[in-house]
Amino acid sequence: MPKIGTFDGAGFWKNAYAHQRGKLLKLVKVPEDQIIALVNKQYSELPPALKYDIETSGIQKKDLF
Repeated sequence: MPKIGTFDGAGFWKNAYAHQRGKLLKLVKVPEDQIIALVNKQYSELPPALKYDIETSGIQKKDLF
């Protein structure tokens, strides 16, 4: 069985600027009004379902820079 690749959401979030965080949230289909509230929070403060979506979305770091 192949290993599922995961995205390092916490590592990205720690080193990313707000516009990069917003781009990530748009890629996982978060509504615009929620993006504004979430970009300035710490990764640990995000809802668990959203963190799961980010980590299992298949997004690559190169897609965000």
